[in-house]
Amino acid sequence: MLLGIIAILATLNRRRKKHLDEQKTMQMQRQLEVKDRDNEIYRLKNVELKHSNEEIILRNHMIEEEKKRSEALLLNILPEETAKELLLKGNAMSIKYELVTVMFVDFVGFTIIAGQLKAEDLVERIHHYFKSFDAIILKHGLEKIKTIGDSYMCAGGLPVANTTNPVDVVKAAIDIIEFVNSEESRHYFEVRVGIHSGPVVAGVVGMHKFQYDIWGDAVNVASRVEENSLPGRINISGTTYELVKHQFSCEHRGKILAKNKGEMDMYFVNGKI
Repeated sequence: MLLGIIAILATLNRRRKKHLDEQKTMQMQRQLEVKDRDNEIYRLKNVELKHSNEEIILRNHMIEEEKKRSEALLLNILPEETAKELLLKGNAMSIKYELVTVMFVDFVGFTIIAGQLKAEDLVERIHHYFKSFDAIILKHGLEKIKTIGDSYMCAGGLPVANTTNPVDVVKAAIDIIEFVNSEESRHYFEVRVGIHSGPVVAGVVGMHKFQYDIWGDAVNVASRVEENSLPGRINISGTTYELVKHQFSCEHRGKILAKNKGEMDMYFVNGKI
């Protein structure tokens, strides 16, 4: 009987041990499942975070590229110093310059020529000339102000003030005349050139379409000097002549009546000395 009891106890112990082992195994499986689940959650979060970071990097890159394009466009419209001030402060201060040399270049007989051409042909010809003028004034450190129809306006001595601008502008004018007379111009147009030196105020106007412009009597006088020039000639005021006469051969034209300005001394520039 004792042996029977011992056998029963042994069986119960084995069952109990088996049950405990099964419970332990199940617990370990649950722990593994929990660990696997946590690992998967962690992995998915890392994937999500990685994708999120990549999206942020891409978005930041797109924003930076858009910023660069906007800045490049602004620099193409405004002088570099003015554009930087506008980007930094949100506005640009107007500045008075004591000595700026203003040049106007105008096509001769433009109205008649324009009436004989298709619009797209006319624009192509104007662009051909103006892009060459752009390259010339850039070479001489001048600033393009604007074009008004067939008139091209630029200036020297701004936005960074200097004392060489009268000479710089006359040199650019000589290069412009050489281009117009060359085969490269295709001889589409003749031009008149007028130059005057004096004080101006420069600044940015407009809210949606910024424009760098200059104001002052020097601008009006330069326009009148250009009106009194002749095809293929560079006409300068007496004021500009006094500033460049030691570097260029000039021909005194006498006193010429300028609209709303009275009689003015004017000179043709014949070339460098």
